[in-house]
This record gives sequence, C-alpha cells and structure tokens, in this order.
Amino acid sequence: MAEATPSGSGSIRLSGPPQDGTLTVRGGVGGISFQLEELAGGAEKLDDLAGRLSGLEVELRRIWEDLVPFQELPRWSGSLATNAVGEAERNVQAVRAELQRICSHVRACRQEYEAAEALAWSARSLGLVTPGDIFGSLANFAATHAADDKTAEAVVGILGLEAADVKRQADKDSGIWEVLERDGTVGRPLAVHREESVQVDLDTSPVGLLERIRQIDARGAGFIEVIEVTNGGERSYVLVVPGTQPAWSGAGGDNPFDEVGILEAMAYSSDDMTVAALEALQAAGAEQGSPVVAVGYSQGGIHAMNLAADPRVLREYDVQYVLTAGSPVAGIVPPAGVQSLHLEHRADWVPGGDGAPNPETRDRVTVSLTQTPRASGGEGGLGPGHTLTTYQDGARLVSASNDPSLVASTAALGAALGAGGTATATRFSLSRTKTAPNLHAADNRRNERGYGGR
Repeated sequence: MAEATPSGSGSIRLSGPPQDGTLTVRGGVGGISFQLEELAGGAEKLDDLAGRLSGLEVELRRIWEDLVPFQELPRWSGSLATNAVGEAERNVQAVRAELQRICSHVRACRQEYEAAEALAWSARSLGLVTPGDIFGSLANFAATHAADDKTAEAVVGILGLEAADVKRQADKDSGIWEVLERDGTVGRPLAVHREESVQVDLDTSPVGLLERIRQIDARGAGFIEVIEVTNGGERSYVLVVPGTQPAWSGAGGDNPFDEVGILEAMAYSSDDMTVAALEALQAAGAEQGSPVVAVGYSQGGIHAMNLAADPRVLREYDVQYVLTAGSPVAGIVPPAGVQSLHLEHRADWVPGGDGAPNPETRDRVTVSLTQTPRASGGEGGLGPGHTLTTYQDGARLVSASNDPSLVASTAALGAALGAGGTATATRFSLSRTKTAPNLHAADNRRNERGYGGR
C-alpha cells in the first residue's frame, strides 16, 4: 500500500489508495477517509481519557500536599509515602501529556488531509490534472483510441458541469422542467408489463450479478429483472437494470433505456424509472421491508443508485447494496448504511462523465480497473473499456482480492444474498407511455423526493 502522511502528523501513517495488481481501491474500511474518521474517533476518546487523567493529577497533588506534614516521620511511613505519591503524579502527568500530543497529531493529520482534498477538488473543478494523469490518459488513448475517465472528469470540470451541480440546478430551474416535460422528452410515466417468471441458477458474486445484466439485455430492449433469493429463510430481491440500448431510429421513443434515458437518470434522478421499479418489485412479491440489492451497468447503474437514494423506495424496502459498472454516479449519495461497489475502468470515459470522483466513505468502495480491456467496441461504440465483458473480468479480480475494503464489501453482498443457487427471476418490459405528461403529478413526485416546489 502507498503511504500518505501529512507533514504535521508525526509518526502517524495512513495507507493511501491501495494497488492490488490491476485494481486501485478507494473508500471502504481501508480507505483514507475512514481511517481518518477512526483516528478522529480515537482522538476524542484519548482526549476524554487525558481529561480524566488531569483530574487524577489534581487529586494526587492534593494527597501529596496532605502528606507533606508527615515527612519528618520515620522514612518507611513518611517520606516514602510522599515520594511515591509525587512520583505517581509525575507519571500520570507524563501519560496525559503524551495522550494530548497524539491527539494533536491526529487532528493535524486530518486537517491537512482535508485541506489537500479541498485543493485537489478545486483543481479538478478547474480542469487541472497532474502530469501522471496526462501521461496515463495519453497511454490509454494510444492503446484504446478512446478518452479515459480522467480526461472526461477534466473536460466536465472545465465546463463546470459536475453531476451534483447539474442536479441541484435542474431541481431549481422551472424553465428546464417546463420545456423537457411539455415536449415529452422526459416525464412520461413508464408502463410496466410482467412478461414471465423463470428459475435461474444465480451466482451472487459481483461477476455473477453482472452476468444477469447480459442475460436481461439479451431478452430484449426495455427489460428489467427482479430476482427473488432465499437467504437463511428470508427472501431478498435483486433488481437488475441494463445499460443504454441505442435507439437507431431516434431517441425519445418507447424504450426508456435509450439515449434520452441517460438524461432522465442524471438530471431527472430516474424519477419515472424508480416508480416503475417499485411497481416491478411489488409485482414480483417483495413485501415491505424486504432486503433489496440493485445492480446496473452504465445508464442502469445511475438508475440503481438513484433508486437507493430515493425516499419512496427507502420507505418500502431495505436497500442494502448497489453494484454499478461503468456508471457516472458521483453526484448520487444514498443514506448511510447502503453499501455500494462501483467498478470503473481507467480506459472508460463514461464513469468520469459527471466530472468528479465518487465520494470516499466507509459504505462506498470504488475500484479503478486497469487490466487490458477486451477488444470490443463497447456499449454503443464507446470503446473497449466500457464493455460489460471488461467489467466482468474486473469483477473476477475483485472477488479474488485480499484488499480489506473489497473483502468487507463483497462480504456485505454475500450477507445480503447468501451463497446463491436456484432463484426465481421475474422479467418486466418497460415502455414510455404516449400520453401527455401530467406536470402536476411530476411536481408532486419531486416534492415527495424532497426537491421542493417550483
């Protein structure tokens, strides 16, 4: 692991983003952010202990002063007792001072790390990149003839179009909603049709769940899948969402996963897709409070993360885990307790399309893959780094990794779904309705999500 040690941190050592073969891991229990949170929590406890030791010092001083008049007594009863109490006071004072020194170093370490992160964030927002990123991007372009994630982040940063800012502005800008909803570009409710229920042999590892995306994508355009899994006598559900399905005859038609679906996911927070997903989960038998795992590739990953952050879904289900591959999801923040694993290939520009790296928290692990991608055009010709096959290759490496963040994350996935085996997969076809959008209903749904009125 790389070491990241701010100058004021003394002997404190933090493990930087670890490199495990072709995997670079950020976030999780091994991430710098969580390490600093743990250190800060420890510093508070040490501070409390130092405070109690300070009170003990005062008490020992009082006892010593009470013993002073007895110094003239025989040595074994007078001066020895006084000296012992004085020595105890000095020892307690030394321990208390050392604890306070450690606390100050921990706080200095955290402050410098946060300052460095703020500086790096400012640089990214201006489109500034390091020489290492430039050389890496050039090497990736030479190998794949496609822009990579760092290039996309830099370009979006220069344009000032980070995902979270776009969402906040779109939520406040009534003009955007007026135009998009009235011309039917977005805001058209989705019709949900149950097609079939089949028995499948479910592999609950990350690579196995990504394979379900391949299967549902092969089923046809506009399909999603809800898989019922029995785990320790409890029923859990996996929602599988495919990536973008290009509309060669023109976007904005019946298929909600066409190119317009990307806009609906990123700027519209997957509002209608979330309503459809709730309907599908209920139709598949998911009862209130049931554990849910959401899995998505590319556009589907944005929908999956939006679902995990939507209060309407969280009121109905226990969303425990989200797995995304090749998805720009930095601007989506589910509540604490929702575990997520994000696979991003260094040679894939799509995950960088929101202009920012994913937040680094205990619950959120991002893996940057650098293995040689499969020779394929990718989804919609977006390059070999963006292929589902490439991400499945990376998922196998994730499962085999001993990195503490990945071990903990995959263990959480296993706890949610169990070891897999025979499961029931219910497929649903989704289609945009042709009716005029109900603007009042759309307003109500956004208010329900907490966006506020127009």
